[in-house]
Amino acid sequence: MIPASLPIQRPAHAKLLVIDGAGNISHHARSEFAELVRRGDVVVANDAATLPASLSGRHLATGQAIEVRLAGRLSLAVDEISHFSAVVFGEGDFHLRTEDRPPPPTLVPGDRLQLGTLRAKVERLLTHPRLVSLRFQGSPVEIWEGLTRHGHPIQYSHVPAALSLWDVWTPIAGPPVAFEPPSAGFALDWLTIETMHARGIACATITLAAGISSTGDAELDRRLPFDEPYRIPESTVRAIERARYCGGRIIAIGTTVVRALEHASSLDGGLQAGDGVATGRVGPKTPLRVVDAILTGTHEPGTSHYELLRAFADDGMLAQANQEMEDRNYTTHEFGDSVFVERH
Repeated sequence: MIPASLPIQRPAHAKLLVIDGAGNISHHARSEFAELVRRGDVVVANDAATLPASLSGRHLATGQAIEVRLAGRLSLAVDEISHFSAVVFGEGDFHLRTEDRPPPPTLVPGDRLQLGTLRAKVERLLTHPRLVSLRFQGSPVEIWEGLTRHGHPIQYSHVPAALSLWDVWTPIAGPPVAFEPPSAGFALDWLTIETMHARGIACATITLAAGISSTGDAELDRRLPFDEPYRIPESTVRAIERARYCGGRIIAIGTTVVRALEHASSLDGGLQAGDGVATGRVGPKTPLRVVDAILTGTHEPGTSHYELLRAFADDGMLAQANQEMEDRNYTTHEFGDSVFVERH
C-alpha cells in the first residue's frame, strides 16, 4: 500500500474496508462509518492529545547533534513529567527515514543532554543503546514550557511537509499525553458523533498515552508497543455495561483503545474504572474479553498494530483484505485509509 503523504485527517476520498463477523469483505467510503454502527452499540475512542515529543539538541560530552523522541512514562499525572523513556537518534532530520537515521554517540548513565532550553540526564540504558531513561531538570511548569517552546510532533519521512501540533490532534483531543497520535480517531468528527448519538449509539472515551510506532531499529521495534499508562472513566465502564446488557457491540476506535480495555478487563470479562499501565501485546492468541470490533488504520504485516488485528480475524482473511486494499490503492500510515473489523 502507498503511504499517505498529506496531513489531512478526514479527506473526502478516504476509503474503508470492512470485515464483518462472518468474514465477508466489503468496501465503503470512510464517511459511511456511522451507518455501520447499530443502535445499542458503544463507540470508545482515545481522547489523548499528542505531545511535542521530538526534541533536537546536543549530547554535551561530545557536542554532537542528536534528536530525542520521548517514548514512554508510567503516569498520566500532569506534574509527573520529569522521567521519560526515550529513543535517541544521531544527526539528521525527518526527511531521512527513521530506519536510516544514524545512531547517537555512545550513551552512558550520567550523560547530559541540552534540548533547547531543557536539560536532561541519562539515568540508565534500557537494554538497548538507543533506548534510555531520561530525567529532565526543573519544575513541572519549566518542563512543560520547554516542551511547548522547543518540542515538535514526531515527524514522518513519508509526509514531506513538517507537521504541526494541530495536524496530529484528533477532534476529541484532551489531555496531552500521547507520544504519537491515536490516529484512528482522525476518522471521527463532531458531525459523525452527533449522527451516532441521534441514532441511539453511545460514545465514550478512555485516555492512553499512545507510544511511538517506529524506533529505527528492527530489534527494538520487536519490543513495541512499550508499556503505556491509561485511564478508564467510570462513565465509560457504565456505557460498556449498558451496551452489553442490551446486546450491543463494543467498538474501539484504534488499537490503543483495545489495549487499554483488554488489559483492564478481568478473566471473566469484568472491567474496572481507574488508572493502569498496559503491558504486553494483543495478538492472535489473545482472548478478546471486551472489544467486539475495531476501526483502525491500514497496517502492514509484522507491525504490532497488525498483530493486534490478528486477534479479530484469521491470517487468511487479513491476507485477502490486504490484497484487496493493494488492488484498490488504499493508503496507509497515520493519514491513510481505514479498516473496520468485527471479531468472529
